[in-house]
Amino acid sequence: MDDLQKELDMANRDPNDLNKHVQTAFEDVIGEPDGSHSPDCVWRISAMCFKGGKACCYTILTGLCGIFIGLYWGCEFACISFEQIWCTTPMLRVFGVYLGCLQKFFGTCVSCCLAPICETCGLLFSNISVKKC
Repeated sequence: MDDLQKELDMANRDPNDLNKHVQTAFEDVIGEPDGSHSPDCVWRISAMCFKGGKACCYTILTGLCGIFIGLYWGCEFACISFEQIWCTTPMLRVFGVYLGCLQKFFGTCVSCCLAPICETCGLLFSNISVKKC
């Protein structure tokens, strides 16, 4: 547990900017254009209510659901890692082995059948010269 606490940056909880698109500050969500201003007291109280309501709701939701959702996502990524390590990667290796054999087979067919034809066409067309009038 101590190792986990040493790894966590409690001040910057999104060091990789994963949720940079989630701008939910009052100024990022609500703005009054010129000519449509509410009274200053309404603007200040609205901002306080917005910030307080958001903080309270977020705290309650994370308190009730955050631990279980964190557990779910931990299990989800564990399953994905397991599937990739033990199923997908070995299967890709099997495909690579089989397709390697097919590649050699088709490569031999192409070099035996198409290469002489292409070489002959190349020799025929190499004698053509274009002259400007």
